[in-house]
Amino acid sequence: MNKTPFKKEKEAIAERKYYLFDASGKTLGRFASEISKVLRGKHKTTFTPNVDTGDGVIVINAEKIQVTGMKEARKLYRYYTGFMSGLREIPYRELIAKNPEQVIFLAVRGMMPKKTKLADQQLKKLRIFKGSKHNMQAQKPIVVNI
Repeated sequence: MNKTPFKKEKEAIAERKYYLFDASGKTLGRFASEISKVLRGKHKTTFTPNVDTGDGVIVINAEKIQVTGMKEARKLYRYYTGFMSGLREIPYRELIAKNPEQVIFLAVRGMMPKKTKLADQQLKKLRIFKGSKHNMQAQKPIVVNI
């Protein structure tokens, strides 16, 4: 009987690659789910849920991401400062104008395992850039067309 092969952390690091995603004209949720799949390593046959077997992701043109329907006018990002009456809300339009990288990061983070060290470790391999230039040429990213 064959046993299921489980990857060790050192084996996963040795075969880690970087993928380049272009956000121009892509829908936010569908785009974020593809990114989280690569970060977690679910696109590989050697996926192990408790080991970081995922690859790195570079996202360019973050300001050109799109949302469907009325989300552009109605979507809100909420956070709590920790003080009384400290609930803050930022509309999507304001956040995409000020910090479009944050919009994609929050969408991807919402699709990762919740509050775990593994998810934090996998999110560190996500790099998001405004515009089409990035400084990750040394990683030799593989261009992905969705």
